Amino acid sequence: MPMDLKVEDVVELKKQHPCGSKKFKILRTGADFRIKCLGCERQLWIARPDLEKRVKKVETEEKQ
Repeated sequence: MPMDLKVEDVVELKKQHPCGSKKFKILRTGADFRIKCLGCERQLWIARPDLEKRVKKVETEEKQ
């Protein structure tokens, strides 16, 4: 069963981006995800199974 990841969630990955940051913001969901590095603002596309294997922690964005 796929993880419950939503747009605007911030995820911490197991390995860091070359800029040194481990936190990414989800910009698009589906079969592929578009995520943005919160350290250098670079965006990248990653397949759902690959992202789900790499996620260490999910920080959901609370909407009020």
